[in-house]
Amino acid sequence: MTTDAIWSALADPRRRAVLDLLRRRDRTVGELAELLGAAQPATSKHLKVLRDAGLVQARVDAQRRVYAIDPAPMAELDAWLAPYRRLWNERLDALGRHLDQTGPSKEE
Repeated sequence: MTTDAIWSALADPRRRAVLDLLRRRDRTVGELAELLGAAQPATSKHLKVLRDAGLVQARVDAQRRVYAIDPAPMAELDAWLAPYRRLWNERLDALGRHLDQTGPSKEE
């Protein structure tokens, strides 16, 4: 699994919607298709992309597969985003300091 594969999988809004649903609880492809208002084959294709990127896992439960998020790739994304988060925090802090120093005009 590569970071590029993860980003590619996350580029599609339907796949992000699948992850949002799986964030709440594990689900079958049928449940996901119904909640997304999509056909089961289309939902299965999205799940395959997410599985190939390592973002979801499937376990067999009797006759069906139950899908769940695999948190490990999310940790990789979070690590990749961390320097950018620090950059934004530093810039927002600098803006806050600048605004505190300039303050409102006290002219009457």
